[in-house]
Amino acid sequence: MYVSITGLKPKGLWGLIKFWTLAVPTFREAQAAKGNRHCAVKRIRGYQCTVTAWENRDLMLNFMRNGTHLTAMKSFNKIATGKTFGLEADKIPSWSEAFQLLETKGITY
Repeated sequence: MYVSITGLKPKGLWGLIKFWTLAVPTFREAQAAKGNRHCAVKRIRGYQCTVTAWENRDLMLNFMRNGTHLTAMKSFNKIATGKTFGLEADKIPSWSEAFQLLETKGITY
């Protein structure tokens, strides 16, 4: 299983508004996406975090590169900063494990 962890901090009020107009439909699309096994969100230390789990990395990449997620990625630099991290795993990490991985191994954007 492939697990994807993200933590985004919206830039100001406009960034927060734009973030949520993109995040809600993207989350709903992720929940219904082919290969998605788990989809969760939580705010941690000012970051809007997601943990998603997929049957495999290719299915995650297919979701990431299409639909509302692609639209959100194109707006990212204008509305937020953040980190992402992905890994092959046998189980979904807890929120504390996921955030620690994000802080220590995440790629900053």
